[in-house]
Amino acid sequence: MNKNIKLAVAGAVLALSATAANAGIIIPAGEWTIDINGNVNAYATVARTKGSAGGAITGHGFGFYGNDDNGRRTNQGIGTGLLPAWLGFTGKTRQNDLDVEFTISLQPQVSGNDVSGDGAFQVVERGANALGGHQFLNRQTYVSFGDKSWGSIKLGKDLGVFASDAILNDMTLLGVGSGGGGSGSFANTTNGGIGTGYIYAAWKGQFAYTTPNMNGLQATIAITNPNQLATDGFGGLTNRQDRYGVEGKASYSFAGDALSGKIWVSGATYDVTMNGASAASHNLTVADIGANVNAGNFGLTGYYYRGEGAGTTLLGFSGVDANNQKRDSDGGYLQGTYVLPTKTKVGLAYGVSNLDLAAGEAAGTLVSKSNRVTLGAYHPLTKHLNLVAEYNDISSESHANNTPKQEARTGSLGAILFF
Repeated sequence: MNKNIKLAVAGAVLALSATAANAGIIIPAGEWTIDINGNVNAYATVARTKGSAGGAITGHGFGFYGNDDNGRRTNQGIGTGLLPAWLGFTGKTRQNDLDVEFTISLQPQVSGNDVSGDGAFQVVERGANALGGHQFLNRQTYVSFGDKSWGSIKLGKDLGVFASDAILNDMTLLGVGSGGGGSGSFANTTNGGIGTGYIYAAWKGQFAYTTPNMNGLQATIAITNPNQLATDGFGGLTNRQDRYGVEGKASYSFAGDALSGKIWVSGATYDVTMNGASAASHNLTVADIGANVNAGNFGLTGYYYRGEGAGTTLLGFSGVDANNQKRDSDGGYLQGTYVLPTKTKVGLAYGVSNLDLAAGEAAGTLVSKSNRVTLGAYHPLTKHLNLVAEYNDISSESHANNTPKQEARTGSLGAILFF
């Protein structure tokens, strides 16, 4: 796994088990050191959804699909959680006064949940929702080089810079969050807190420079693949970009006998042109701030983001109206955790993502607000194996007062193994 993912997972396991997580399977190979690492996880989830048949609220980027003609449905499924199953290969060496590293990772899934179990056949749910199409993911392929005296340069595909700390500090990274149940088992992963507290950082081709660690202070600046924005959904128009995206972040980490944690800010800007006859363009901007603080067995995380044209759930999704007028959006989450004497970590989180109408835009079925309440318990059965139980209460409201709220209440049980 890349450094950020690996540190986040190691930190999560450390908090759960109070023992250090191994780096992985280390193999000396001549001048190289090979690290084989990853995880396997699976969750059984039952979800009860309520709202309009088929889901009338639009623009949130994740569906409460599968409702029957009365707008209700109980879904059941077995699948991976927010963090997909993972197999990573990292090679490191020191050559010509440079630390050189490559990482390639693959993400298989538990099941396609179709008639073959391989995701090869499309599955049609009630309400004429056609789902399926699992993919064998490749989220990381990059090379990096540098030195602790001047920093490092990364070239290739890795987690995006903006909002990366939001997802890496989300406790549902070890669980399910939103998107579980029968509907979630059709996708590669669940949503966790994506769309209900933060925008997805996504996996992006990038050229990134990271400064050396200066007594806990560190910064990253990156240009990213310009084809990162989601389909907007108005008249089949899709977004394209006339320049590279720019993303950056700065963070300060601290550790003491009584208190430890991290404070960060990040942001992104993209120049977006709509595909279509008008070829209208707009500038997407978004920024965030967050903090994670730990004192003894207590942990607290707070996060907030705000953007113009940034949309919700996925970067750029529903960020403009049909006339290319930008919509404002904001949101965040608050999360508290406590490690019990049994070493079980319990946590409670609330997240919300808001999407405003553009200037002069009429109220309709566009999502106005999506909320999430998560209650989780994460128990270290062994040094590397953790049992997970979660309850999630998710709801979305539209700007139209007469549109029923879409709701999903899910319970999940499963396990995640790191190596």
